[in-house]
Amino acid sequence: MTVTDSFRSPLPGVPVGGTTVPEYVLRHAERLGDKPALVDGSTGRATSYRRLAAGVERVAAGLAARGFAPGDVLALYCPNRPEYALAAYGAMAAGGAVTGAHPQLTADELAGQLTDARPRLLVTVPALLERALDATARAGVAEVLVIDGDGTAGATRFSVLTDHDHPALPADTVPHDAVAALPYSSGTTGLPKGVELTHTALVTNARQAQAVLGFEAGDVVLAVAPFCHVIGLNLLLPCGLAAGATVVTLPTFDLDDFLRAIQEYRATVTIVVPPVVRALAHHPAVDRYDLSSLRSLGVGAAPLDAGTEQRCAERLGCVTSQGLGMTEAGALVAVGPLDAPRRGSVGRLVPNTEARVVDPATGADLVAGRTGELWVRGPQLMRAYRGQPDATAATLDADGWLHTGDLCSFDEDGYLYVADRLKDVIKSGGHQVAPAELERLLLLHPAVADAAVVARPDPVAGEVPVAHVVLHGPASAEELLAYVAERVAPFKRLAAVRVAGSVPRSPTGKVLRRVLAAAERAGVGAP
Repeated sequence: MTVTDSFRSPLPGVPVGGTTVPEYVLRHAERLGDKPALVDGSTGRATSYRRLAAGVERVAAGLAARGFAPGDVLALYCPNRPEYALAAYGAMAAGGAVTGAHPQLTADELAGQLTDARPRLLVTVPALLERALDATARAGVAEVLVIDGDGTAGATRFSVLTDHDHPALPADTVPHDAVAALPYSSGTTGLPKGVELTHTALVTNARQAQAVLGFEAGDVVLAVAPFCHVIGLNLLLPCGLAAGATVVTLPTFDLDDFLRAIQEYRATVTIVVPPVVRALAHHPAVDRYDLSSLRSLGVGAAPLDAGTEQRCAERLGCVTSQGLGMTEAGALVAVGPLDAPRRGSVGRLVPNTEARVVDPATGADLVAGRTGELWVRGPQLMRAYRGQPDATAATLDADGWLHTGDLCSFDEDGYLYVADRLKDVIKSGGHQVAPAELERLLLLHPAVADAAVVARPDPVAGEVPVAHVVLHGPASAEELLAYVAERVAPFKRLAAVRVAGSVPRSPTGKVLRRVLAAAERAGVGAP
């Protein structure tokens, strides 16, 4: 048996493609009729499966009437709400692709994404309209549509896509290999790139996820992960709707609003990022709400230490499991089984997926227990980075292996563990030091609320690790230095600890190491 044979999903395969994303997610709409498909968690406003299916059909026809053609791109610059699904699936049904922009983007950042994605239209909300108009003017976007707006100079009411007499588009005209989504990969380790995901890739990945996560018709799925991110758009929405569940949307994350929504809507399933899990594990506000309806809490987008994962599961009394995904893989590569999650692991490979662990220095395959770069292959992978053939070739090789940039290892049972990002590894005196390992250790200290470790240039070692910590109890930098030094090999010891008010993170919870690393390179605060 070769190394690659040993790293295959142990689960039966799922059907690959065969339909479009809108057809897949709305497959039960006629039967479910007036059952709520989507609920606006802020207002309680519900959209039934019947209305959602009819709305998607009308949006597709409305877009076509405004010149939106197969291959075009629709940009969505708005928070989570039912209209997001309506617009996204309408654009896909018209043969186009959807690119989501995070609502926190500045006009400059938005203009950069729009210039690259080249959408024909952009959909937004009144609160973001000024920034949207600024960015679209610079990027040459033809039209801005505003939800819940009366229309203003430079913008059109979104209702023009639903309130019209245009005939429905012919059925079964969208190729399954057409691009359905164009999310942008994280810019934490480089410039954002548009990731081309086809209908086949997204439908297959939803089936892969469902094979493990088991969404049910009786579930209430709380969607607080942004729909501009793959957890929201490619996991929560399609898995929830395809199962016939009710998806409750929240526009932003606020701990009390999140907890209140679980209690009020009796939410049973959600997928969140590690900072939310840390709050659920430790924050006193959790005890003020009835969260007994939750049966499954998924964790993704960044590694989480086993201790916090276990404490959260015990406190909430529900299954808590991690998963590993990336934009370039649709959403999901591995996920912990609900019946027996292994703490600290991101689970096992999803169906139809195989993996290699490769020595970054030599390219040699590594066996279970050894750490190297994770390569994955499966039908859920991206087609390419839009307009960037060199970047595509560097990430997706000729044999179909996606080079994830994650340093990982498998155990003998096929469970996957993430050590760190390959590009974030600190090379100190000839040794490799994984920042995530030191961060997890610091978070075990009772006074540490958050931590990030980055490299600082060093004339002798080349680089040394420096920690930036947020405290919620008394502790000195000297105490934390000694705490880590007692628990790691000498070459992993921290060179300095800096106490900060916060650790910079992306909206999905990933540490923005480039921000801290830039400060270290500039010598800001260096002892």
